[in-house]
Amino acid sequence: MTETTAPTWLPQHDPLATADPDADIHEWLAGWRRRAGMRVDVVPLAGLRGWRQDADTGVLAHGSGRFFRVEGLSVEVPGAAVPRWDQPVLHQPEVGILGLLARRDGDTLRVLVQAKAEPGNQDGHQIAPTVQATRSNWTGVHGGRPVPFLHHFRDPDPRRVLVDVRQSEHGSWFLRKRNRNMVVLTDEDIVPPPGFRWLSLAQLHRLLRHDDLVNMDTRTVLSCLPTELTARAAGPAQDAFTAALRRSCRPGTGSRHRTGELLHWITDVRSRTEVGADRTALRGRAAWHLGEVSLRHDSGLFFEVIGVDVDAEGREVASWSQPMLRPCGQGVVAFLATRLDGVLHVLAHARVEAGFVDVVELAPTVQCTPATLDYLPAAARPPFLDQVLGAPPERVRFRAVLSEEGGRLYRARSSYLVVETDDADLESDQYRWVTLHQVSELLRHSNYVNVSARSLIACLRGLLDAA
Repeated sequence: MTETTAPTWLPQHDPLATADPDADIHEWLAGWRRRAGMRVDVVPLAGLRGWRQDADTGVLAHGSGRFFRVEGLSVEVPGAAVPRWDQPVLHQPEVGILGLLARRDGDTLRVLVQAKAEPGNQDGHQIAPTVQATRSNWTGVHGGRPVPFLHHFRDPDPRRVLVDVRQSEHGSWFLRKRNRNMVVLTDEDIVPPPGFRWLSLAQLHRLLRHDDLVNMDTRTVLSCLPTELTARAAGPAQDAFTAALRRSCRPGTGSRHRTGELLHWITDVRSRTEVGADRTALRGRAAWHLGEVSLRHDSGLFFEVIGVDVDAEGREVASWSQPMLRPCGQGVVAFLATRLDGVLHVLAHARVEAGFVDVVELAPTVQCTPATLDYLPAAARPPFLDQVLGAPPERVRFRAVLSEEGGRLYRARSSYLVVETDDADLESDQYRWVTLHQVSELLRHSNYVNVSARSLIACLRGLLDAA
């Protein structure tokens, strides 16, 4: 099966271009989708060029021994709704760099982004960070061209570093995968090469409201920026919700819990939760079938591992093959939000994922794939899912369908929502109300806030720049 991620046409009238201050950015990205397409063929796992499958275990690995592996994972979480299961997992021990190069233009912070196509992206090119690379990429294992602008992030002047923190990726699909999220200032007068463009922070925030436009790697780096910096860049509050959101971003404003209390809560949940996650063979895993074409669950749910052949223009490498994980269904990622004494709080979930480095990270109120829930025990249904899905339109403060990581995940998309509620009595052992400045404080450190929550935090901050 062949899929071309770059469309060959554009409509004569683009509704986004009407009175849209960012219409030229949409046209720039659409132009790259036309000019530099990416063809993706779904192919059998057994025939992937450059990859080998162990005859005994079924584990998939690149012939170089680098990049990543597809292995089995045997998981035990005593006391959970599903206490034991087996699954495939992507194991990539390398720590990559996700870097935004920034410059100050008076009071405006601008960042250098690129139009980057990934084989798993819904619409081919999306807005990516200045640098998005694994160690295998920048050491040239693939034999391709050097990564542009990498030197700004490999050995930066510490005085120019705004953000530098290792953060996790999806712990349900990756085993202990982390990336170095960085924002580095430059005084150089850099003329963007083809495919790159300077955007103001406000522009980038506004673009988060559009489906499949700003990629996951850009969102996670944006979330790590100091919250006072993003709030200062935003325009005036337009309504009571936006005013409460602005207060939530401001350090020192009131909160339901002190940050020290939240740290105690997270540590307590981690200490009380037992998680066993052992790497295993792919062959012989209960309920999973490994064939020459793909690796899939007997139910047809959850996800499957497929193979792809890729031909790409404008990439460091023009052609390659790889396995990818394809989710079976669109996800729902949502924060419930409420105003407490005029300050917006979001309901964070202390969530267990087998691939986390430290057992638990703060997640959105709801994070699930609804299509899989009928297969699971009733107790596995997220407590607030119905409240999110049944929210009246006027209570939905943010909604967009956003792509997940497109380099390893094929057509992985989630509906991202922020739903306001007046019910503040929702806390339990697993849920706490937190402000955005508290989340920002936690994001200065590794392994506290998961990637789905980071995406939503970036989207919430972006509401301050709504046109």
